[in-house]
Amino acid sequence: MKLRCKDRVLALDRVAIMGVLNVTPDSFSDGGLWFQTGNAVVHARRMVDQGAAIIDVGGESTRPGAEPVAEDEELRRVIPVIEALAELDVPISIDTRKATVARRAVDAGASIVNDTLGEEGDGSIDRVAAETGAAIAVMHSRGTPLTMKGLNQYGDVVAEVSTFLRDRAASLRDMGVASDAIVVDPGFGFAKDPGQNLEMLRRMDAFVELGYPVLAGTSRKSFIGQALDLPEDQRLEGTIATVIWAVAKGARMVRVHDVEEVGRALKMVEAIEHGLDG
Repeated sequence: MKLRCKDRVLALDRVAIMGVLNVTPDSFSDGGLWFQTGNAVVHARRMVDQGAAIIDVGGESTRPGAEPVAEDEELRRVIPVIEALAELDVPISIDTRKATVARRAVDAGASIVNDTLGEEGDGSIDRVAAETGAAIAVMHSRGTPLTMKGLNQYGDVVAEVSTFLRDRAASLRDMGVASDAIVVDPGFGFAKDPGQNLEMLRRMDAFVELGYPVLAGTSRKSFIGQALDLPEDQRLEGTIATVIWAVAKGARMVRVHDVEEVGRALKMVEAIEHGLDG
């Protein structure tokens, strides 16, 4: 399996770690740490050295309850960082809900669009991928960060999310996006309660069966905190457990804050599966 990202091809024969780079003052776990461009660039390079195969840059917090950020402000946050990271030998992803930000980010050097609009999408971000050749990760969500918490009513969360992702991928193909440029993301923590997040992990196979690389973004999420009764900065072990479970079920990409620690855990899994010379 591979992912075509403009003029790059990312091999997914081993799990790709997507390192989270929040250039925001208010993200739920690390808000403010990498808000300055210089600090963000240093941290991104460190994550690549630790094994990140993708750097995911976001300028607007999507945590439940977060206030929206104006387009101009989001651009001011992310574009200098992406321009500075374009020299890295890994794809850069733009995590956004805005088509203009996605397009400007791709122009600046990003080659993956991480679309977090979910059911609110109107096709404008899809057109960015179709017209630029960037890969696109489509995530399931409902509402906005301000409203999503109350929009978690499902008959069968796995079936409904799978249907949404299948239909989004088909729509992208109809617009001209190549099948090997599409990633699906169930959207852990986005309009799902803790039990629904655990159910999606248990039944991860349903998302894998769609035939696209599955991105699992469980890192430090609140359902881990509820299961372990721990705050955001003490959820590493819980995060690793969810990552290993998702990968064992077939996920090929994982979005995490703790790149080095997750990378070590995945390397151990590979050793179990393939031996020390694998």
